[in-house]
Amino acid sequence: MARCLISWVWFANDPDMTPPRLTTHRQPLRLIKDRVATGLITAGGVGVLLAILAIGVFLVWETLPLLAIGDTLAMAKLSPLAWGTLKAAVAALLFAIPVALGAAIYSALFMSARLRSRIKPTLEMMEAIPGVVVGFIAGLILAPWVERHLASTLALIIWLPLSVGLAGLAWRLMNKKLRRRLPFSWAGLWLVPWLALMVALALWLTPWIEQQWLGGDLRQLLDQRFGMDYATRNAMIVGIAMGFAVIPSIYSLAEDALADVPTSLIEGAQALGASRWQALWRVALVAAGPGIFSAVMIGAGRAVGETMIVLMASGNTALFSASPFEGMRSMAAAIAIELPEAAPGGLTYHLLILAALVLFIFTFLVNTLAEIVRQRLRRRYRHLGGS
Repeated sequence: MARCLISWVWFANDPDMTPPRLTTHRQPLRLIKDRVATGLITAGGVGVLLAILAIGVFLVWETLPLLAIGDTLAMAKLSPLAWGTLKAAVAALLFAIPVALGAAIYSALFMSARLRSRIKPTLEMMEAIPGVVVGFIAGLILAPWVERHLASTLALIIWLPLSVGLAGLAWRLMNKKLRRRLPFSWAGLWLVPWLALMVALALWLTPWIEQQWLGGDLRQLLDQRFGMDYATRNAMIVGIAMGFAVIPSIYSLAEDALADVPTSLIEGAQALGASRWQALWRVALVAAGPGIFSAVMIGAGRAVGETMIVLMASGNTALFSASPFEGMRSMAAAIAIELPEAAPGGLTYHLLILAALVLFIFTFLVNTLAEIVRQRLRRRYRHLGGS
């Protein structure tokens, strides 16, 4: 007892072991810095809210003359633009959601920690690529190549997902020794040569299939038999390019939501007899559902408001067509093209401001809904004891 007391006294009197304390003349300075930082952060938040409110008030004010006239014919001119916006967003989400969610599920729940620490930052850095660069590549490189190899492109879109499923089936049928050499947690690496082989196989076989069964030219066949005209820059090109730009946003948020699911839930489900697949579908995805929904909504907002990719890869033809091989014009692209030349106070000017108001309201509602769902997810984790 005496030895413990002597040790405690020595520890308390040792200047190297006692924690540093702020002197009395430094404490007011630290309080002033904290208050200044808090004030700046509060002012920044209030400024952002006021800026958003000012934008909304300006758009509503500039749209009032058009709404007061009640010209239904003028309103009908926005219909092709609204259809083009919806068509481009749906095409992008059809491409982005399966890829982004599949990558998020695998990296959050199955990928090794070492590989995940390298793959996730790389995918998130893709979001920094400017939309004008993606649109430039899509319009000048991707669109002409797809026009020359339409059958090969469609074959790749169908065959690559099937080849991934085929690789999974082959892995399941392997013996345990080969499975140990090709662990599922490192499938993100050993699938790369397999997918490269499948791409080469599809590009090699598709021209022969097109020549033997499709009359040698798929575009001509679609035009003659189905009346589907093929434009160089069309909805499919926009969907691929804009889907590539949207994937990082959806992936990052969905991966964080899945990674934050308490491991006790998944381990408890497996302890009760559930397989890894059942624990994924019935526990992990259900728990992370609000976060995944939030990720998809934010991706949809990005797709609806995208301007440069649609402007450079869609052909900018205001058509009411559901064909993926024809072009379109979105609201954002129309604003970017026509607003600099529109006379203030004219009918075209007010129509473009109305289109901007529609985009503003949609984006605001989508982001608000995503944030509400995200807060619900945090409360659920708090009740479950997650971090």
